Amino acid sequence: MAISRKSATSRRRQRGAALLLLLAMTSVGAAAVLISALSHDNGQQRRSALTLARMAQAREALIGFAAVNGRLPRPAASATDGSEAEAPCASEHACTGFLPWVTLGVDGADGWGKLLRYSVTPAYTRAPVLRISAVATKTVSERGARGESEYRVGQASCDLGAQCAPLVLLSHGQRNFGTSMLGVAQANTAAGNLDEQQNASDSVHFISRAFSADPAAPGGEFDDLVLSVPLSLLYKRMAAAHRLP
Repeated sequence: MAISRKSATSRRRQRGAALLLLLAMTSVGAAAVLISALSHDNGQQRRSALTLARMAQAREALIGFAAVNGRLPRPAASATDGSEAEAPCASEHACTGFLPWVTLGVDGADGWGKLLRYSVTPAYTRAPVLRISAVATKTVSERGARGESEYRVGQASCDLGAQCAPLVLLSHGQRNFGTSMLGVAQANTAAGNLDEQQNASDSVHFISRAFSADPAAPGGEFDDLVLSVPLSLLYKRMAAAHRLP
């Protein structure tokens, strides 16, 4: 009987050890998944932070260009040529393209290796910029608590008495749209991402809102990053450099 009891106790201990090992392995697996997810999130946050830093640098370079040349630069010649386009851009569409990173001496790509998009009001690409007639045309909207569209920059009508922004910088984020530094366009793989679709096709009205991976959110999923330049700041820097009539 003593041997039988010892054998039963040994089996219970073995089962207990096996259960503990299984729990430990499960915990390690769950921890690995969690660490992987956190690392992915942190990686995305780093890329977003890098993108915003590059966009801020580009914004300063654009203002500096205007302070030296008395105008803002035209978009890049192409996706593979970061020099400013030689031909004047007389329309909003023609003045929307890629940041002229070579001309500005900055990094032209975001944290995901996609070229930064640049849209500028045509009147501000010609020197001298005439304050008495030049109207900044770019607007940036966001979505309110109920998903309604609200202007963050500008308003429905831009005029001399109610100016909008002279330029907008845009990163298409990790997913959907955008063009690589090799000139390869990325397709839109989402459905219902109306706000991203507008940013990819419009040349005047842009949308900036919080990141969302929810396709059912108002405007659909969204990971674009948008930055504008206040006209008052541009005029102030140009006037200080005596490049504004």
